[in-house]
Amino acid sequence: MSRLNYLLTLCALNLIVIQANAQTEVKKEPSAPAGQVIDKIVAKVNNYILLESDIQKSYLEAIAQSQQDIQPPTRCEVFESLLISKMMVAKAEIDSVMVTDAEVMFQADQRFSMVMQQFGGDENMLAEVYGKSADQLKTEIHDMLKEQLLVQKMQAKITEGLTISPADVRKFYNDIPKDSLPFFSAEVMVGQIVKKPEVNQKVKNEITEQLRGLKNQIMEGKADFQTLAKQYSQDPGSAPLGGELGFFRRGELAPEYEATALGLEVLEISDPVETAFGFHMIQLLERRGNTFNTRHILIRPEPSEQDILDAERFLDSLRTVIQSGKIDFAKAAKESSDDRATSDNGGFFVDPNNNSSRLTLRTLDDPVLYFTLDSMEVGSITPPIRYETEREGPRVRILFYKERFPAHRANLEDDYEKMKAATKRRKEESLLSRWFITAKEDVFIDIDPAYDRCDVLGKK
Repeated sequence: MSRLNYLLTLCALNLIVIQANAQTEVKKEPSAPAGQVIDKIVAKVNNYILLESDIQKSYLEAIAQSQQDIQPPTRCEVFESLLISKMMVAKAEIDSVMVTDAEVMFQADQRFSMVMQQFGGDENMLAEVYGKSADQLKTEIHDMLKEQLLVQKMQAKITEGLTISPADVRKFYNDIPKDSLPFFSAEVMVGQIVKKPEVNQKVKNEITEQLRGLKNQIMEGKADFQTLAKQYSQDPGSAPLGGELGFFRRGELAPEYEATALGLEVLEISDPVETAFGFHMIQLLERRGNTFNTRHILIRPEPSEQDILDAERFLDSLRTVIQSGKIDFAKAAKESSDDRATSDNGGFFVDPNNNSSRLTLRTLDDPVLYFTLDSMEVGSITPPIRYETEREGPRVRILFYKERFPAHRANLEDDYEKMKAATKRRKEESLLSRWFITAKEDVFIDIDPAYDRCDVLGKK
């Protein structure tokens, strides 16, 4: 079935409803006229049903997220991808592939918190927009996430043990007709070394005393944690929710934050603790196995002009040492950069789709970075540049424009990582196709005649 891999890719989109997407604008759908059928079952796979409304939501979501140069999926393709996901869930039940309640609850809580942040924690406003209560929406998110996780586990089981050798990549490349090789746009290789200005101790002491004062207000009953979090916390995500972060697993939050939170009794409030994000006052709300829920008040110390100048001087000196050849850029980035996302890769930005350090200019989402590169010569390093991050405040960095690759037809020497990623996708498609042919005989599938025109599941 040639479209199977494409359809399976759609599953991730189709299993997350528009309402659960924190970045999507939400509007109430108009009520249906009296007597109009607004929903019905259009397919069954064993005990799992697919509704007309599921298809409509997923179809609109797929169109909204389709890229400009790519044809959006048809309604039949969306229907088929949803049907495949239901089949995978049904087969997961037969094969005893399961997800734990803890896994689902953890992600559902985080997703629900994202939705609530849109409404500043106001459940009445959420109910007005969605036409359902917070509890109803949370249950809906929970059920859909459970299905999504089951599909992911089934795909992982089917493709388990898949390996890609250099010989596989060469064969894949050689099998592509030369006139059909993809044409890649111009690419760049660019790195950064970031320095976080070190805030002076006087400012840190003032923040610590401020947080202790807030804690005293709570302990003396003069204020509650949620109210103070909304008033003082500088965490834009949790402040509207009274400081509540939702459930996280061990290892997912800053180590200092996690160690403090897990050392508290339920509802106990910590003394101020410093992390890379600033100073926190933490209250432990609940523990569930390996996950925990907290609320916090975050106050970020603002570096002074002198603190920023000190960071600039450090990077300017490091730039001179790199240019002299006494240390290469990658080594300096690993040793000195405060940006972990790039420092582990020698300071170089990476395309998340193929882990390649060669990026198209469109991959560079930062417009300041884009225009800075436009004025640089290949091989040059900028003087220190100030910039701002939403979560962490002022930063200073130097940029290294290492190399530029002109637009070209794909070849193994320059595009090995891309070819390897494509080879892996092809192998996964082959495994999933073979699984699909056998698996669809193990489940009962009933499709509404209205969708016979779609000719789904390889009936042709």
